[in-house]
Amino acid sequence: MGWIIGGIALLIAVLLIAIYNRLVTLRQRIKNAWAQIEVQLKRRYDLIPNLVSTVKGYATHEKETFERVTEARNAALGAKNVEEQAGAENVLTGALRQLFAVAENYPELKANTNFMQLQEELTNTEGKIAFSRQFYNDTVLKYTTAIQRFPTVMVAGMFGFHEESYFNLDDEAEARQAVKVEF
Repeated sequence: MGWIIGGIALLIAVLLIAIYNRLVTLRQRIKNAWAQIEVQLKRRYDLIPNLVSTVKGYATHEKETFERVTEARNAALGAKNVEEQAGAENVLTGALRQLFAVAENYPELKANTNFMQLQEELTNTEGKIAFSRQFYNDTVLKYTTAIQRFPTVMVAGMFGFHEESYFNLDDEAEARQAVKVEF
């Protein structure tokens, strides 16, 4: 009888260890996915000053637009969590839309090689950010589903595994549109 109880206890211990290790792996995948988003966002933030500088050379009287883009970039750089980052990115996307709308009024700017290269790089970066967001949200989905399923929900509760936030866009239809970077 002792062997049976010992075997059951060992089986439960192995099951708990396996569930715990799976949750740790999923949580680490979320951190990795978030790091990939941060890499792409940094690339975006690095492109923005060059873009603003190029547009400034042609549209010097658009100071308010440049300030909005700079403020939005700084806010995005200072975001502390997923919710703040998503909100800041939405504001930055709107500011970039305004910057590109200004650029449409300057044919010489649209023909500028530097501007065209920056535009292409930003387009590529926006695509990578979209892919990274999707990968992050898919990873959060797997993790959240795992911690809510039985018997994992019991292990998750015992060891403090909590749901993670999705990287969501605003509910506004305008925020769901891609930044227009083609002329």
